[in-house]
Amino acid sequence: METVNAATTWTRDTAQAEKRDLWTAMKRGFRCRCPRCGEGKMFRAFLKTADNCSKCGLDFTPHRADDLPAYLVIVVVGHIVVPAALWIETNFSPAVWLQLAIYLPVTFLLSLVLLQPIKGAVVGIQWALRMHGFDENAPSDIPSVPPI
Repeated sequence: METVNAATTWTRDTAQAEKRDLWTAMKRGFRCRCPRCGEGKMFRAFLKTADNCSKCGLDFTPHRADDLPAYLVIVVVGHIVVPAALWIETNFSPAVWLQLAIYLPVTFLLSLVLLQPIKGAVVGIQWALRMHGFDENAPSDIPSVPPI
């Protein structure tokens, strides 16, 4: 047993931490399920994460998804709607009122449908990469980030 510093003592047990597959965690999060077990629900409301998993007890409170899911939704929806709008405009040239009547609701609905799964995937990434309090072996001298 070798001591690196006063806060962390490295042993065989701390070196063999739980294996966390990034893609599996992202897929489970995208399905709004616990990234560890894939069974418990991640959300208690539309965008509010549950305090912990109902099946395995994983604590979701340290996640810090912040605005990243919204930015990713903008990118994904933009890459779907804009090429479709350009293709329709180039090939059919419908009236402006018709385009607005189609593109605005489609953009709104796609954004609503994708926001929760993308936030789940972001929380899954954070868990898999042991970010923001998801690391059980983190040094205790790191201050926690207060909730906003």
